[in-house]
Amino acid sequence: VPLIVNPHGGPQGVRDEWGFNPEDQLFASRGYATLHVNFRISGGYGKEFQQSGYKQIGRKAMDDVEDGVKYVIEQGWIDKNKIAIYGGSHGGYATLMGLIKTPDLYACGVDYVGVSNIFTFFESFPEYWKPYKEMVKQIWYDLDNPEEAKIAKEVSPVFHIDKIKKPLFVVQGANDPRVNINESDQIVKAMRAKGVEVPYMVKYDEGHGFRKEPSRIELYKYMMGFFAENFNKK
Repeated sequence: VPLIVNPHGGPQGVRDEWGFNPEDQLFASRGYATLHVNFRISGGYGKEFQQSGYKQIGRKAMDDVEDGVKYVIEQGWIDKNKIAIYGGSHGGYATLMGLIKTPDLYACGVDYVGVSNIFTFFESFPEYWKPYKEMVKQIWYDLDNPEEAKIAKEVSPVFHIDKIKKPLFVVQGANDPRVNINESDQIVKAMRAKGVEVPYMVKYDEGHGFRKEPSRIELYKYMMGFFAENFNKK
């Protein structure tokens, strides 16, 4: 069956847990499997596991996602030619990095309120996040450190759009205080400037993830159409 790889948000201290998931049920109703990977830096597996992902966002954390995909391919459970990656917040960032890092692994991707540029993401922190800035520098990357700033550029998708070869759908709430709309605007503008068609859904009355039912219904309607269109190309 086709597969939707769904990296979680956060990423630090957050994890996917066993239980009912309405998104997974929606995907299953269309005949798609869903893969959730609790990559290093996820919570709930102890301090060592979480800290092993510090300074590895976009790097070894993505390797873990790829290893999960390779595992289900090896089990013979899914069609390796029909794999999509989709996520929100850090999951949106992971979608972009997945399309860049392993462009042949995925048929398409959906970036939902995702970070595209670590530098502008840090600059746009909301006021209530600013007390945590030093902590975030220890977990993500310290941009005041030249070596770490170099790594941050290597794992900021907006600087590597030439590596994106598969269709991308971008979704953003204009009032998002956590991941500013500039993050999505940057990736869409950069790709369109290269002549790449990128569908872009913006809701001007939504924030970090759509809360209103009409917005959510429209999002899933278009997202399911996007998956179906790209899976059927194979």
